[in-house]
Parts: sequence; C-alpha cells; structure tokens
Amino acid sequence: MLSVNGHKKGVNMENRLKKIKWVILDVDGTLTDGGIQVSNSGDYTKRFHVRDGFAIVEGKKEGLKFAIITGRQTEIIRIRLQEELKIDEVHQGVKNKLEVLEALKIKHQILKDEILYMGDDINDLAVSGHVGIFTCPFNSVEEVKALADIRVSAIGGEGAVREVVEMVLKSQEKWGNIVRRYQK
Repeated sequence: MLSVNGHKKGVNMENRLKKIKWVILDVDGTLTDGGIQVSNSGDYTKRFHVRDGFAIVEGKKEGLKFAIITGRQTEIIRIRLQEELKIDEVHQGVKNKLEVLEALKIKHQILKDEILYMGDDINDLAVSGHVGIFTCPFNSVEEVKALADIRVSAIGGEGAVREVVEMVLKSQEKWGNIVRRYQK
C-alpha cells in the first residue's frame, strides 16, 4: 500500500507524479538491500532486484530519464547500471549529492517539479527540498521517512524502485503501454 506521509495517495500527489520526467536514485539501500559482500580476495558484490531493472528499462521506453547519485564507487554499479540498464547519468563517489543534483538540473534544463528522487539514508536528506517528489523505501531511516512525500511499501533492493516507477507511469497513463507490449 502506498504511503504518502502516512496518508493514502491523493489528487495533489497524482498531479505531481504526472509532471515527473527524471527519476534520480541512490543505490545502496534503494536499488540494493544495502548489504555489501566482500570476498577473501577483496571483490565486492551487491544484489539488485530484477523488477527494479525491468521498471527502469521499460520506463526509459516510455520517456522517463534516470540518474544515479551514489556515495560509493564500484565497478558493479558501472556494469549493472551504465552498461546493462543504460541509465542516462551515473554519478559515483559523490560527497555532495545536492551539488550533483543541481548540476544535472542545469545540464538537462530540468525543473524541480520534474524530478522524483528516491533515497534511504541521511546522506539523501540534502536533496529533499530540491526535487518535486522525495521518496523512500519502506525500511529507510526515520529522518528520511519524516521528509518523504512517498514511502513505498517495498524495502530497498526488493522492488522499491519498481513500485515508484510504476506509480509515475500509471499516473501518466503509460503503464498500460508496457503491459500491452507483453500481452502480445
């Protein structure tokens, strides 16, 4: 069930969702469960949910743009998000997420109301007042939940991104296009 600051989704949120052109995401705790596995040889692994990837690929087909702003820098992110999912902008090793967000707005001439951001931890708080819709997975830290316009029912790395992308596309009456492509 969708939670909009503890309330059911209303008409105002529906109108805000219709304006979204860019979905900007954190990685750890949003696209992944936040866990990091390290092998004996020092290799890192992360687990991504296929439903999140599906939503990104299909959302791009419907005209949404995607960006990543993450504090960590790993080869896994480059391979999965840049190469496989073809995310429009991937920014790793970011210390100041707001600075990167503002640069993206200028570079792509994006208005605040056209951006939906999803993050789960304190380092995502700075962007909350600078995007049209600030969202978070269900298991986000309390400080993020308190500021979120939408807290989805899925936890990070378990379809949270899928849930919010589906919400955007349904509000824009584009989700049916995806369903029809797979009904053929």
